Amino acid sequence: MKVVVDRNLCIGAAPCVAIAGSVFQLDEEGKAIVIDPHGSDDETIKLAAEACPTRAIFLYDEKTNQQIYP
Repeated sequence: MKVVVDRNLCIGAAPCVAIAGSVFQLDEEGKAIVIDPHGSDDETIKLAAEACPTRAIFLYDEKTNQQIYP
């Protein structure tokens, strides 16, 4: 799964870090970044994306590049 954070939408609420800390962390600006897109299973990554209050996390199928979420 390809994981992309839209930094313009991210407000640094960090539920993604709480749910999938091996995939996401906050950078020096307090916004989420992807540190390892394969750091957790797809279900956990999807839960982290769904928990984002601004829907700043986009998930794509790696083979087809089709958007999975949101």
